[in-house]
Amino acid sequence: MDPNVSIDDKGESRLYIGNLDFRITEAALLKMFSPYGKIISEDFLWHTRGPKRGEPRGFAFIQYSSKEEAELAKEKMHGRLACGRPLVVRLAGEKCMLETADNSAKAVSEVHKMHLTSGGGGGAMGQTSRSAKIAAIKNKLKSLEEESSRTKKQKQSENIS
Repeated sequence: MDPNVSIDDKGESRLYIGNLDFRITEAALLKMFSPYGKIISEDFLWHTRGPKRGEPRGFAFIQYSSKEEAELAKEKMHGRLACGRPLVVRLAGEKCMLETADNSAKAVSEVHKMHLTSGGGGGAMGQTSRSAKIAAIKNKLKSLEEESSRTKKQKQSENIS
């Protein structure tokens, strides 16, 4: 712990990474984010009780050594597909739920635009946001269907054994 770094500075260089596929490991996460700067800490969250105990919770926090590195990682990784899901990357201090929903929709929208445009746009934002939300729902349904078919195959193979 550096006594010269204030709490606010830490918040500015700490990223929240959400919408993580459950197949992504801590090592894979570090490998994805390490090109953007020096990672000084990482918190990969797991379920600690209940039926999902020991399974990943689907989000993590990464602390970079500087605000600039965190901003670069946020810019480069937000919306990038990882195991078929667009990552949600924001500064850990950004807590507004509406902003989170807008960022998720924008991430899906940017993925569908193949990153040809930069940033969020002007007048057609309402329509883009709606179509992005529809795309996000379709992606979620697809992942749930894939998960369901994997579970069925596992049960069938267990019954055969």
